[in-house]
Amino acid sequence: MEIYKLVIVDDHIIFRKGLHTILNEIGIIKVVAEASNAVELFDILKKQDVDVILMDINMPGMDGIEATKKVLSKYPDIKVIALTMHEEIGYFNKMMEAGAEGFLLKKTTKDELEEAIQTVMNDENYFSSEFAGAAQINKKPKTATDIKLSEREVEVLEMICKGFSNADISRELGLSQRTIDGHRARLFEKTGAKNAPNLVMFAIKHGLVKA
Repeated sequence: MEIYKLVIVDDHIIFRKGLHTILNEIGIIKVVAEASNAVELFDILKKQDVDVILMDINMPGMDGIEATKKVLSKYPDIKVIALTMHEEIGYFNKMMEAGAEGFLLKKTTKDELEEAIQTVMNDENYFSSEFAGAAQINKKPKTATDIKLSEREVEVLEMICKGFSNADISRELGLSQRTIDGHRARLFEKTGAKNAPNLVMFAIKHGLVKA
């Protein structure tokens, strides 16, 4: 059985220690280090081989989004999973743009942690159920080359990716909400997305919108 070397990055020591204890109970994982900020993380990466990082988003100094970008620019083989209390779509979007392969909420379970780590180590994405059904994302047959979007659909998609609601998009574009609902439904149909986070992830990954 392969053992994955993992680093926990979080500025709350009690949370880190509790998570460390939980992860030690999972047979496929060895926690090799903990870091409270990005500076400590990069010191660790200079000395230690790492397979996967559990990355908090809000940290003093460099946040988890910028830290993820920097990690993956220097160590592209490392997998990063966001582990955060934030359920806002904006954080999800930014971590996906930064290159994270997973997104978990801190209310996750030990079983989900194990599944997420195993999934990203198999070169697939894993997201908590609040954001998307992992099986639907991982198995979706659609590719960007299959998709033809109108200029209006691209415009609506870009606004969805920025976290705009249908009502917001309606006001911004001067169109009825029924019209926006129609564009949104066609975007779901064309991409195979099941919900807004799924749609955003697909759009970012396949370059359908400008990062």
